[in-house]
Amino acid sequence: MAPMEKHLKVSAIKDGTVLDHIPANQLFKVIDILGLSKIPNQITFGTNLDSKLLGKKAIVKITDKYFEDSDINRIALIAPQAKINIIHNFEVVEKRILSTPSKIEGIAKCMNPACITNHQDVITSFITIATSPELKLLCRYCEKVTDEKNLKIISNQ
Repeated sequence: MAPMEKHLKVSAIKDGTVLDHIPANQLFKVIDILGLSKIPNQITFGTNLDSKLLGKKAIVKITDKYFEDSDINRIALIAPQAKINIIHNFEVVEKRILSTPSKIEGIAKCMNPACITNHQDVITSFITIATSPELKLLCRYCEKVTDEKNLKIISNQ
């Protein structure tokens, strides 16, 4: 007798947001950046799930929560291939594919220790100068380039 295949399925949500196609190694960064550990909403996540696109992916389902553009831009910086599905009454009513914004404000820290944004209450501001093969952000204040390996996202408090 052939072995039976078993599939586990993450349960559907009635209303809320599904973040899909997150690289598996970025899941906990996404949770931190969005401040999900501090909200009372039901959150289901899975990681190291098989993905044709990524090899391994993560998924996050948040009940009764919808994100502002600034939050979505935070995700786009670390998981630009992620997809966001807005759910109402168990139906996907909107699908959004992320893309790195051309201007980024108050989301990332400048890697230059001498930059004014690291010493005074000044909101960071960058222009995206490259997204491939690596993300590069030009600081509006000190004109230094912050690259992907030095990128520090400001968490949503």
